[in-house]
Amino acid sequence: MLYQIVSLLLEVVCGILSGVCLLRLYMQYQRIPMSVRSGNPLGGFVFALSDWMVLPLRRVLPSVGALDTASLAAAFLLQLAEFGVLWLLAGGAGGLFAVPILAAFGLARMAISGMTGAVIVYAVLSWIQTHSPMADIIERLVAPLLMPIRRFVPLVSGVDLSPLVLLVILQIAAIVLGNVQAGALMAF
Repeated sequence: MLYQIVSLLLEVVCGILSGVCLLRLYMQYQRIPMSVRSGNPLGGFVFALSDWMVLPLRRVLPSVGALDTASLAAAFLLQLAEFGVLWLLAGGAGGLFAVPILAAFGLARMAISGMTGAVIVYAVLSWIQTHSPMADIIERLVAPLLMPIRRFVPLVSGVDLSPLVLLVILQIAAIVLGNVQAGALMAF
């Protein structure tokens, strides 16, 4: 019971913080302005939750082109801490080598889940035709993945099915990721 409670708390805390670091990475990669002056409602939230970890890492890890390696490293370190604590609570079963593997796959799973959530929010917001700053940001986050799909999936009676196709692709990616993770863990 204690393991389940600690596991839940770690998953929530590390999940939110890792997710925010990944969102920061992706928003910077997409060149979405994140300052409060830009009107981005997510920017202040992202900075408030991630600056404590990303800024010190940025002194050591420079960006590589548009890729903010400090945000990626912060997200990975949070996942590593989560799985490391769970490994210790489980009595060190399975070997320490599994912890970084689980952290890497956890990070990939989080990216897929985050994009899934963004696509769902985008689809709902597109139905209600809101013109808010949040809708614009969600559209900028999702649009790069929808554009290639829209080339092959036509509108059906004026309805854009590309978000549905992207959701199916993301779910397939999650299934493949789970199988690759199992194979990677069995290999060791």
